[in-house]
Amino acid sequence: MPMDNRDTESREVTRPDGTTIRYTVSGPADGPAMTLIHGWGCDRRDFDAIIGFLPGHHRVLAVDLAEHGDSRSTRDVWTITEFARDVAAVLEAESVSSSVVVGHSLGGAVAVETARLLPAVVTRVVAVEALHYLSLFPAQDEPEAEALLRLFREDFAGAMRGMVEGGSPAGTDPALIDAYTKKMAAVRQPAGLHSLEGLLRWDMDAALREVAQPIVVFAVRSLITQEAADRYGGRLRIELVDLGSHHFHAESPEATAGLLAGQMSD
Repeated sequence: MPMDNRDTESREVTRPDGTTIRYTVSGPADGPAMTLIHGWGCDRRDFDAIIGFLPGHHRVLAVDLAEHGDSRSTRDVWTITEFARDVAAVLEAESVSSSVVVGHSLGGAVAVETARLLPAVVTRVVAVEALHYLSLFPAQDEPEAEALLRLFREDFAGAMRGMVEGGSPAGTDPALIDAYTKKMAAVRQPAGLHSLEGLLRWDMDAALREVAQPIVVFAVRSLITQEAADRYGGRLRIELVDLGSHHFHAESPEATAGLLAGQMSD
């Protein structure tokens, strides 16, 4: 059972270029803050179950990135840095002076960029199934990026299913695969495709050189490669988990909440 029945308030902050970022806040204003950032094609509701298992004295902010969930934008810039500015605007609006920032998948990249933008505010980055996919996170060569983008331009739903299935180890509930494929394939366009393009062109290595805060990655044991561990193990603290698929936070919310709560006190 969840640790507490949190009262959650929905709020919004306005940014340039017709952008309204919507988010939720729960917990005491003076509590230690945790900021949650969803993955590509998802939204803040992915964290609803997890939030219920977090200690009641934590202040928890869950953000919908632009054109995801309830947030809206007519902007033309869909870089990881611009998504990080969405998050930074929320932290500023809430007068957050210190926060652990948690990001799932694409949200992990956004969390790193938020740490780069706000070095005095972000104390730690926690990446949930993020940063270790070498075909997505380090800046891709132009031919590689174009090859992947072409798949999505030609058959977005089919390419999305392939991506979800690729992050689903043997034994993953087919209903979960179907649900996430349907949800992510429905991401609003052109923002959905542009967001993927922004991720493929994000210079993760440059960002890691500039971010001094500790970064912890919770990676599904059967999905991380030795190549990724060798490449980033010296910079990222990689913790292997056996809690499900790429979306294990949805499959194992109580255990995931325990992992995240542990990062508030380390």
